[in-house]
Parts: sequence; structure tokens; C-alpha cells
Amino acid sequence: MRQLPSKTRFGVAHQRRIALVAGAILLAGLLLQSCRPEESTHLPAIGAAVAETSVSGISSGAYMAGQFQLSHGDIVVGAGIIAGGPFGCAESLFADLMPGPGSAFLNLTKAINGCMLNALGMWGVLNPRMLADRAQRLAGDGRIAPIALTTGDRIYLFTGKSDKTVVPEIVKAAAEFYEAIGVPEAQLKLVTRYDAGHAFVTESSGLACNDTGKPYIVDCDYDQAGDMLAFIYGPLAPRSGKPQGAYQVFDQRDFSSDLVNHGLADTGVVYLPSTCRDIGQRAANRCRIHIAFHGCGQNRELTGDAFIRDTGFATWADTNRMVVLFPQTATSPFNPQGCWDWWGYTGRDYLTKKAPQIIAVRRMLDRLGQLDTSS
Repeated sequence: MRQLPSKTRFGVAHQRRIALVAGAILLAGLLLQSCRPEESTHLPAIGAAVAETSVSGISSGAYMAGQFQLSHGDIVVGAGIIAGGPFGCAESLFADLMPGPGSAFLNLTKAINGCMLNALGMWGVLNPRMLADRAQRLAGDGRIAPIALTTGDRIYLFTGKSDKTVVPEIVKAAAEFYEAIGVPEAQLKLVTRYDAGHAFVTESSGLACNDTGKPYIVDCDYDQAGDMLAFIYGPLAPRSGKPQGAYQVFDQRDFSSDLVNHGLADTGVVYLPSTCRDIGQRAANRCRIHIAFHGCGQNRELTGDAFIRDTGFATWADTNRMVVLFPQTATSPFNPQGCWDWWGYTGRDYLTKKAPQIIAVRRMLDRLGQLDTSS
């Protein structure tokens, strides 16, 4: 085989090195691009009617919805508890005696076995009356709002017949908890007739009705968002055919930068109907706020925008003067599914007004409640 001249061999080798370097630069550029922080804006001040706020959530988000509701009963008018249990269910009787993260470990064990699977019933773990007494004590100490501010709320609860993650008995116990704190039966709606898995239910989006899996949205020919909002707020105007407003990614660090161990993502999303964004309309017709808390494994980091765009909130918001706030958690080694804190991973105050996640979300509401007439 004839050997190439040394100059030619050098040229080929040089070209190969250039190609390798160029490829490395291109790959590095792509990696940097994929790691680049998402573009976001500041949550707008639109003069929203904060005192007409409602909350809902699925799974860990359902527990967070209940925690936020009781912490801020002065502004919350109703709640949707989807595949979740009663307030304070996971709190261990020994939590206050354990130093550091030990209490969170005890709580997590109880959360899984007693507040999802109902496997500790023989030990009286799921006791709505006892949990109601605990809520009364927290209210008496000023750590949550006075219970009387919640007894006027309207509460929607849902459990799927095929839910093996948070079994139906847990959700029924949540209804009993609300009755125990004084919410009249007429203000409670417990939906149990659908063969749904552990998921948010829609008319036409998601997996098969009895499935459980990401993004935890299932098609059961049932408009859960509309039924829930109508029960909380009363009759609604017909929804829009498709979203007419804007999904806006905002910087959650504006509300969490001074909080320790908060477990929140850098960004969240808010849906703003045009009537809530227009300066000329929003001052005279103030928009109320619905907070939708995602479940475990359902934040944007793990499932994209499915929970935000496919659950049906936006089309009802368009025609019913409603902003929808979608706050987001982050995943971490101690919280790989990005759950909301309902067992104490952010600290012992997780049930109260001093919980970092509750503080941050309340700050988001306050920002939306301000009125900026310059934009």
C-alpha cells in the first residue's frame, strides 16, 4: 500500500482534529443551550380579587390545597381535594419530640401507610375527629386561620374507583374531617362514581380512565375542572372553545429568595384571560384567583405543561373572570417526585402559615392583587 506523503498525512490528521474540536464545541453549545435557564417574567400586578381565591390539588397537591385553605381561611372561599386526604393526616404523634429531619421521616412513614394506603386503620391512624381537634389547636395558637373562616367554604372532593395510590377511604376521611370542623353537609360534594385511576379527570384528554401513570391525567368523559369550579363559585358562564388568554411563565424566586429549604422550582405559570390583563377592564371587573396545585410526578420538570394545559381550567377562566395560578415544586434527592410538602420535608411548620411553600404562594397572590396601571 502506497504511503501518503508526510505533509498530506499531517493535513488529514489536522482536519480530523479540527472536526473533533468543532464537534466538541457544537456539543458543548447544545448542552449549554439545554441547561440555559428558562426565560421568565415577573408575576404581574393586575388588581385581582384575592379575597375570592379558591384552591385545588391532586394527591400531594390536594393536601397542600387543604393546608393553604386552613392557613388562609380569610381569603379562601372553597377547595377541591382530588385523591387526597384530611388536613394533618401525616403528622406523627411523636413529630415534636424528634430533632432535625427525624420528624419528617416518621411523618413520611405514616403518610404512605396511613394516609395513602389506609393500612394503619387498626391503630386508629386515620381519625378525622382527632385531626379536627389538632386543627382547632393550631388555630387557637394562631398558627393557622380561625376555623370559623373555613366553615363557610364549599368543598369538592373526588376519588376514583381504580385509585390504588390514595385509596377511596382516605378521601372519604377528608370529607369527614371537614364535617368535624363544622362545614355543613350541603357545602360538601364527594364524587365517587368514576372508575378513575390516580389522576386528574377530563372529558377528552389523557390516558384511559382507569389508568395511573404520567402525566396523571385521564379521560373519563367528565369535566372535573368545570364541575369543581361551579360547585365552589356557583353557576358559571359557558366556557370558551379553546384558551383565549395567555400562559405566562414567571420567576418564583421573587417570592422564595429569603426562604430556607422551600423546595420550589425557579419558575411557575399563571394563566391570564384577556379580561384580566386589559387595564381598562380589570379595575372595574376584578378577576378572582384559582390556585391549582399539581401532584407528585406532575410538575413541569417531570411532565411538561400537561397539568397546566390539559386539565381544562383555562377555558373556564376565560369566561368567568378568573386567573389560574400554577405554582411549581422542584425535584431533589429527598423529593424526587417533586411532591408538595404534606409530611414536613421543609420543616416542622409545614402545616401552618409559617410553612415556606405556603408563605411563597401567599406572596404570589398578594402580587396578583396589586394593581399596576402602567402596563
